[in-house]
Amino acid sequence: MGRVDGVLLLILLGACALRAGADGSDHRYKEGDHVPLYANKVGPLHNPSETYRYYDLPFCSPDHITEKKEALGEVLNGDRLVNSPYELNFHEDKQSKSLCKKTLLKEDVAKIRDAVSKDYYFQMFYDDLPFWGFIGRIEKEKFDLSENEKYLLFKHIHFDILYNDDRVIEINVLSDPNMSIDITDDKEVDVDFSYSVSWKKTDIAFERRMDKYSRISSMPKHLEVHWFSINNSCVTVLLLTGFLATILMRVLKNDFIRYSRNEESSEDQEETGWKYIHGDVFRFPKHKSLFSAVIGSGTQLLALAVFIFLLALVGVFYPYNRGVFFTALVVIYALTSGIAGYTASNLYLQLEGTNWVRNLLLTGCLFCGPLFLTFCFLNTVAIAYNATAALPIGTIGVILLIWMLVASPLLVLGGVAGKNNKVEFHAPCRTTKYPREIPQLPWYRGTIPQMAMAGFLPFSAIYLELYYIFASVWGHKIYTIYGILFIVFIILIIVTAFITVALTYFQLAAEDHEWWWRSILCGGSTGFFILFYCLYYYHARSDMSGFMQTSFFFGYMACICYGFFLMLGTVGFRASLIFVRHIYHSIKCE
Repeated sequence: MGRVDGVLLLILLGACALRAGADGSDHRYKEGDHVPLYANKVGPLHNPSETYRYYDLPFCSPDHITEKKEALGEVLNGDRLVNSPYELNFHEDKQSKSLCKKTLLKEDVAKIRDAVSKDYYFQMFYDDLPFWGFIGRIEKEKFDLSENEKYLLFKHIHFDILYNDDRVIEINVLSDPNMSIDITDDKEVDVDFSYSVSWKKTDIAFERRMDKYSRISSMPKHLEVHWFSINNSCVTVLLLTGFLATILMRVLKNDFIRYSRNEESSEDQEETGWKYIHGDVFRFPKHKSLFSAVIGSGTQLLALAVFIFLLALVGVFYPYNRGVFFTALVVIYALTSGIAGYTASNLYLQLEGTNWVRNLLLTGCLFCGPLFLTFCFLNTVAIAYNATAALPIGTIGVILLIWMLVASPLLVLGGVAGKNNKVEFHAPCRTTKYPREIPQLPWYRGTIPQMAMAGFLPFSAIYLELYYIFASVWGHKIYTIYGILFIVFIILIIVTAFITVALTYFQLAAEDHEWWWRSILCGGSTGFFILFYCLYYYHARSDMSGFMQTSFFFGYMACICYGFFLMLGTVGFRASLIFVRHIYHSIKCE
């Protein structure tokens, strides 16, 4: 299984490292050569998920519309590239060339006017360089005390292209407001669409032509904010964790001294605190199969996050690489299914589970099940809207094949390997036959208050980075500072582990031995904070609207928050297990 995983991962890395080519060309052109220009999609500026095919609006189209063959990640990203009627041949200036003369019917005018009112933009790719432009604008006119809105459609586009020797380096598009047509009224309009092209020489090397997009996210003022956030997080985390660690170590030291004195004393003294429940602390949790599946799925998601970060740090996810990130997510998730199967079945058998096959099925469906149901609903919504986010049947078939031919077999192989490598659960103390009764505890020691305490500190460490990530995923900003993001991710893991250990100790000190599920709930509670932040971001920090965009935002963010719950819950449990084994190994248990 390891050799197969290695081969598939190498294939993925090679595929991701390849930059998308312009129909197989080497991006070198001679004067007058045809340079591929593809129209991609249109959509409202504030609803990034709500995009439509370019020719859904009555634009000028070529005689034969040809769709570009796209990779899996491009389709998942909502890209639907088609050829366009613009002729931007290499190093050929054009003053003003007519594109087409078109008569817009009343319904066409109404459709375009609605698009202009929603700030529709278009996206195109020229020699694999993305560029954007608006299709029109609203002009406000004041008449005495009243104010009228005038809807204008841009009918002329100017392309400003930079080149270096025989390579295209940069392209910018400008719409001339003076060359627009009034579409305020519902009446037929004759439009003469035109365009112009100018070429300018530049010294920028071809290998650095994508740096333009990366610089936007790494401007000095942005970097200062990110580093200030990290410094704040580190200082806060060090102070709080140092404070808790000092108290915890001092309390543990006093506990060890007190328990050792009690053991040396010949007098019978009543045990209290966490040693009192040494016969129950390693009593296996309820719902063993679900517990093991949570740990298995969480371990897989943690491995997935680490692999994604490694690919990001080596420069695979450069801006606008058209779907490589989504391809990596799908493929790496499939490849790490073996980790989930091994971890879940091995832990389940350690907990003396009997039906490991059912446990394996539960592990495979624990995260994929809700994700699949969410996808089915959202894909149906996208189909109803006729949006490019609706996946074609072929793409759905490819994903199902990856799940059936890669993910499922690796899950089973991992489960078999976990079963064959079964070991006895290591418990320093012998478990008694009957559990002790848990004493009545104050309300603030309940599960929900403890989860609120456990989730707040890790969330405060990632709060600022969340805004930039949301603005990139659910907006049009660019995020490429993966090194800083990786540091924040490490801080998140460390803080989650530490705060869960501290709360586990306080729970055991209160003679509550049911810490297994509590450690998962406390560790994963950051996922609930992220979900609450989604509500705040949607209503206060974004201009998203409409049923489709709202469904996509909350649907997929709920799945991501659920994934964070599983991943950080696993971190919390593993850290607590190591801690509990250590403290009970350090005392004499009868």
